[in-house]
Amino acid sequence: MTPLERYESLVDDPEAFRAACDRPLPSVVRVNTIKTTVDRVREAFDDAGISHIPTDWHPGVLRLPEASPGRNWPHAHGWIHGQEEVSNLPAAVLDPDPGDRVWDTCAAPGSKTTQLAALMDDRGLLVGNDNNLGRLSALRHNAERLGVTNLVVTNRDARNFSLKPFGSDGDDDARVDAFDAALVDAPCSCEGTIRKNPDAFDTWSLDHVHSVAGVQKGILRRAVQATRPGGVVVYSTCTFAPEENEAVLDHVLDTEACRLADVDVPLEGVAGVTEWEGAEYDPSVERALRIYPHHNDTGGFFCAKLEVTG
Repeated sequence: MTPLERYESLVDDPEAFRAACDRPLPSVVRVNTIKTTVDRVREAFDDAGISHIPTDWHPGVLRLPEASPGRNWPHAHGWIHGQEEVSNLPAAVLDPDPGDRVWDTCAAPGSKTTQLAALMDDRGLLVGNDNNLGRLSALRHNAERLGVTNLVVTNRDARNFSLKPFGSDGDDDARVDAFDAALVDAPCSCEGTIRKNPDAFDTWSLDHVHSVAGVQKGILRRAVQATRPGGVVVYSTCTFAPEENEAVLDHVLDTEACRLADVDVPLEGVAGVTEWEGAEYDPSVERALRIYPHHNDTGGFFCAKLEVTG
């Protein structure tokens, strides 16, 4: 059984699902509102003869049917950033306010981090963390090109992330609720990226799915612990596996003070699954959103919104 066949029972149209996974992804860019506006970018594209189509759900996300995202002057000037369409979802769901303190737990190479900075009007404190030192150079490069100035970059294992450097007084008894919001775009088995990475399944194994799920649980638990009561944590992956999605949410709902909220976005998707291969999950995981490639002509994705309660 191939990875895609494993999930056919979860989709409404297995044939359309497989066909979509076999097609290349459309080229998509996000307008960087730190430096410009959607109207200015569209005018620049018109002047340069670059065909572009606004997406239905996000005015700042544009499809480029005939062009490469990185081969035009608006990209060189930091006006746009190449970012797969559904990858824009987690930051939009988190929707931080200017002046907030936000933690991006797995930030590199920085697409969602710089999107968060734009939503924050480049104000407040944005901590972009990644445990992979090599990938942080890409995060820094993207932040500089896009004009982000409210970003602090850290290189730690998010499961053991300490808030002492960002606390009020560094006291040993200081509470670890410094953040207003956190994003956990977790490392995963990347099954939903098959349209962008045709070799994504070459090294796929069920053992890896179970292994990475353990890491995801640790990161999401830490994000909830590090976010103040009343704050929001968004969890996302680019995989179809319930072990990495609903099972992770179920674990954190059982161990941390949080609850699931609805993901309210105008993208076609389906609810999270409450059972899988003999395992049953908290009924509230239905509030999560599963996005399959054939529904919106995107990659595969999973997104959930958690509210911290204590």
